[in-house]
Amino acid sequence: MISTAVRVARVGTVAELAAAALMVLGYPCLMLAALVPSVPAFAAAAAVTYLADHYLHRRGSYLINRLSKVRAGLSIRFLIRQLLLVLLLARLSLSDDLIFYGAVGCFIAFYGLQAPHGALVTLIRNRRRLPVATRNVDLTTRIRIPDAPPRRLLHRSAEKILHLDLAAVVGVLVSAAADSAVAGLVGIAVTLVLGGGYTLALVPYVRGRRVPSCPEAVLAAVDDWLCAYRPETVLYFSGSKDSAYQVNMWLETMEQLDSKPLIILRERVILQNLAPTTVPVICVPGGVHLMNMDLSTVRVTLYAANVGKNIHMLRVPTMKHVFIGHGDSDKAASVNPFSKVYDEVWTAGRAGRHRYAIADVGVRDEDIVEVGRPQLAPIRTWQGVPEDPMPTVLYAPTWEGWDDNPGNTSLLLAGENIVRRLVTADPPVRVLYKPHPFTGTRSAEAKAAHRRITALVEQAAAERAADPRCTVDAAARTAAQAERARIEARLAELSRTTGGEKDDEAEATRDGLIDLARHKEIARLRAEWNEAYWGAVPAWEHRVITGAEPRLYDCFNVSDAMVSDISSVVSDFIASGKPYAVTDSAGLGAEEFRRQNTAVRAAVILTNSAAELGELLAAVRDPAADPLAENRKELKRYLLGPDEPKSIDQFNSAVAELALKAETRNLGQESRIAASAVEEVEPEDAGRPAA
Repeated sequence: MISTAVRVARVGTVAELAAAALMVLGYPCLMLAALVPSVPAFAAAAAVTYLADHYLHRRGSYLINRLSKVRAGLSIRFLIRQLLLVLLLARLSLSDDLIFYGAVGCFIAFYGLQAPHGALVTLIRNRRRLPVATRNVDLTTRIRIPDAPPRRLLHRSAEKILHLDLAAVVGVLVSAAADSAVAGLVGIAVTLVLGGGYTLALVPYVRGRRVPSCPEAVLAAVDDWLCAYRPETVLYFSGSKDSAYQVNMWLETMEQLDSKPLIILRERVILQNLAPTTVPVICVPGGVHLMNMDLSTVRVTLYAANVGKNIHMLRVPTMKHVFIGHGDSDKAASVNPFSKVYDEVWTAGRAGRHRYAIADVGVRDEDIVEVGRPQLAPIRTWQGVPEDPMPTVLYAPTWEGWDDNPGNTSLLLAGENIVRRLVTADPPVRVLYKPHPFTGTRSAEAKAAHRRITALVEQAAAERAADPRCTVDAAARTAAQAERARIEARLAELSRTTGGEKDDEAEATRDGLIDLARHKEIARLRAEWNEAYWGAVPAWEHRVITGAEPRLYDCFNVSDAMVSDISSVVSDFIASGKPYAVTDSAGLGAEEFRRQNTAVRAAVILTNSAAELGELLAAVRDPAADPLAENRKELKRYLLGPDEPKSIDQFNSAVAELALKAETRNLGQESRIAASAVEEVEPEDAGRPAA
């Protein structure tokens, strides 16, 4: 029942639900205490509402947002508590007392401070929001970006100033109990002085040199930087916060380009979730600003997603436009008809080319280029039967998608069967469960299935840990945990050295130049962290893995087989050469499922009962029981292209060839314009006598 209440209230924990209940119930208790009247009861109820309110704000509770929507927002809650305090004084027959008039005057004056305080906070934030935000772009010599106001002034500012009424409330309650106005007047003075001081402390940050340069100057500075840097290849991306992984997967590839790279983002939230990179990044939320930006040196623009804002860049004819996507799979999204607006579509291997031909969505065969998948370089190829006595099987289902097609994900119909068969397999295997980041974002059923699967894995892990046959090398585990702690401490130290994540956009733009030595050290430490993470995990321990770390490819490398759905995860895993299984959740039948989905042609096909998992486990344990080994090799070449030349070399060659086409087009256009100008002049001169 409690878990149901947590889910319905959309709060994160039982403690959060309890705080919400206490806050909601606290106000009727305040009214009752005021009517009785009882100063101790009122003080106790007030303390509960203060603490619960503060806790929910600190947790960022969904309930806080909902209360605002029903006109029970933060200011209203504080005002009601203050009005009930005035009611308490009246019920105590203090309406003619000095403390009564002092409390009323204080609360009116205190609320009078809210307007200038809120206006100043809004003005400061607006003036510090630049028309563009950048990383690895040095604008400090071109524009003024002063330090941000102290975080304590702006962070949760409305909550902070409202809580300053606490001094007045406590003082008035003490006066009401002691029948003396002194404590109340002191508390009132403290509240008004602190509120006025807080408001005045904001004033210096709305004028003079504490305000960044005007938007026009910032845009001009970005254009000056672009003219000096002369970018040649752009990665363009627009999307929601949860789609940041789609651009992050291309960062390392952009760093390895032979041409000058630039990343253009359209949403600030994507910039906030962008992984560290050495490539210059410009975030341009405004379409008009982007269309007026000087990108005359860019010859190739790469698009990782099909979104509406792409049109703002596609309109530029001096560059060639390429759809590179964010994965290579047999999903319908991989052959979106929108793709025909690009000059070229780049796929990993021949499978992508054939996929577009079969779909017949208007993408011409001559506009498709096979470039491999540069991101797959970290995936290690399979070395045969696992050395460990207990193989590891990764279950990595995709999310539920935008519709209710039963073939979207195995979570709903097959997920629990898959996990249950894996955790009870004999001989035993270890299970890693890593769901898609979007799981449960649209479908409550998928979210519930994910929770049940998580519970299954965790229960099986607990049972295995209690099995005396599952031993742990305590010394090795302790050493790995210590190493992991050391690495995390060093990473935290590096984060502090660089200022960490800055709340202020202008300051983050000013200080966003990456330290290459520090960047390399962080990359090395993250690789070492991954080794330490797996070193601290017993080889038999089932595990649920969510979040960014460990990464999916790291899970590939420690696994001996995988179970998944139709998604780019399958295509990527094929790079390892390891056995894999794919679930036919829609019940098409193995033959039809293989016909419709190229990536499963070398897979064990699972029905929703997952009864066929034995074939996969047998292939892992014994090469003689792996009839699909050769098929996987052929399919790898078909889906991902040849191993040589390396994918990054293919990618760079494709960029260079397309840049040459763009340059040829631009030169031809200049010649045609020049010829047209000559033709317009010649008729005027034709009838004139020679000099």
